[in-house]
Amino acid sequence: MQRLYRLDFGYKKIIFYLQIKLIFFIILTNALAEDSLLPERIILNLTESPATSQAVTWRTGLGVETAQAQITIAAASPKLDKEAKTVIAQSTTLALDTNRTVMYHSAIFTTLTPNTLYAYRVGDGKNWSEWNHFKTASETAGPFQFIFFGDVQNGILSLGSRVFRAAFAKAPSASFWHFSGDIVNHGQNDAEWEELFNAFGWISRVTPFIMLPGNHEYTKIQIGGETVHQLNHLWRPMFALPENGPEGLEESVYYLDYQGLRFIMLNGNEKYQEQAHWLEKVLSQNSNRWVVAAIHQPFYSMTKRRDNPELREHFIPLFDQYPVDLVLAGHDHSYGRTFKLRNGQMVPNNEKGTVYVVSVCGVKMYDTEPKYRELMAKIGSGEQLFQVISINKNRLKYESWTAAGDLYDRFELNK
Repeated sequence: MQRLYRLDFGYKKIIFYLQIKLIFFIILTNALAEDSLLPERIILNLTESPATSQAVTWRTGLGVETAQAQITIAAASPKLDKEAKTVIAQSTTLALDTNRTVMYHSAIFTTLTPNTLYAYRVGDGKNWSEWNHFKTASETAGPFQFIFFGDVQNGILSLGSRVFRAAFAKAPSASFWHFSGDIVNHGQNDAEWEELFNAFGWISRVTPFIMLPGNHEYTKIQIGGETVHQLNHLWRPMFALPENGPEGLEESVYYLDYQGLRFIMLNGNEKYQEQAHWLEKVLSQNSNRWVVAAIHQPFYSMTKRRDNPELREHFIPLFDQYPVDLVLAGHDHSYGRTFKLRNGQMVPNNEKGTVYVVSVCGVKMYDTEPKYRELMAKIGSGEQLFQVISINKNRLKYESWTAAGDLYDRFELNK
């Protein structure tokens, strides 16, 4: 009996010793991960001049002295570093909700040649990412495609990733991807952004992204005893978006021109009046054939309990006046497409007007009970979707596809 006790006691000592070793291993691994200088979460963003410039951001642990990016015209030779030019990045140190502190870095490549394939990498001069490619836009109007995603928000890695892969397979040469907000569920939660970048895989390193904040990218904070909603502190360090919007709304309201398209981002969360003044100037000074706008909250909601009359009041008169061809939105976790509208009424296809679209690519779904049912050409819910939009001269082709690869909706605009 005494011998059995001693064996049991010895076994417990071994287990305890192994547990201690495991704890130290986990602590060491996490510490090394925190201090890793290898670039992660690399993402390309379009600038306001995508024919001659390109932005890229990434993240590392603490300790990077000089973050930098290298770029060269893509060639078949593997000796890319021999001809590469170095761009010094801007760096920001940021505390996360996990009590971890990291560094975000952003670099903008300028004076690029239009319609040219480039190779780039990011790092610190010693710790480098792999080489990736991107192609600049043409200076003049020309055919291209882009992909539009509604809310991802939930189940990002487990189920959102399949939509991204299906979209890339359907349009691998898409010039850029656009997300219309509620990209994650809690904008201040770093773990959710980690899911997103894991779901993207290497796609965000080779395809430029245009991001727009939704209400879930906003965070409640206390200022002077008052609760206010503010764009979360990760947004601007994580992306490098155009800063040509109204003061105080930089990188959440902006526009860019891409091969005959003026693409305008609006923020449905705040400062509608300031945006309307800015929008009128942006639309009145436009010389592009096509105009597409995006906003998170839709102008014609798909659910019974939602409506956005303030948005319609501030923006639709401007859409009608200039006009805007297509408006992309999310927020309602369902699908809806209007007929071509002007002043809230249907107009013939050969007249000027705007088509309004609401879509969703994530797993949260709401039943459709639109207040403006008579304006809808198609409504639906319960399916994860992505949209491929193709522009070629006087034709805009829109196709909505399911995650399973089935065509869900389509229409064309001609002018």
